[in-house]
Amino acid sequence: QVQLVESGGGLVQAGGSLRLSCAASGGTLSRYVMGWFRQAPGKEREFVARISRNGLSTDHADPVKGRFAISRDNAKNMVYLEMNSLKVEDTAVYYCAVHSGSGDYYDTASYDYWGQGTQVTVSS
Repeated sequence: QVQLVESGGGLVQAGGSLRLSCAASGGTLSRYVMGWFRQAPGKEREFVARISRNGLSTDHADPVKGRFAISRDNAKNMVYLEMNSLKVEDTAVYYCAVHSGSGDYYDTASYDYWGQGTQVTVSS
């Protein structure tokens, strides 16, 4: 069973940057497509980005496209989310997750393992 631990969240002013990290253990990360999701208070968890097993293919949700970038280092069993030009509406708990191997990448139900999340708060 894969365990995921996110870190790097915090409080930042609008326009600022953060880099989230996701450390994996209990499995070989290179076997999995990985995703980042976020959940704001009172809202459903939503897709942010996903990355292929070898890191050569990525996909980002429209609200973050051009500002966020997902990456991975399989040798270190790590996945990252670089977040730039942050907006107040980016405030949420951010989660990394392991894709099950089937199902839509945008669907939370397609992911088997989740971290506990890291809080990102963007102030105006």
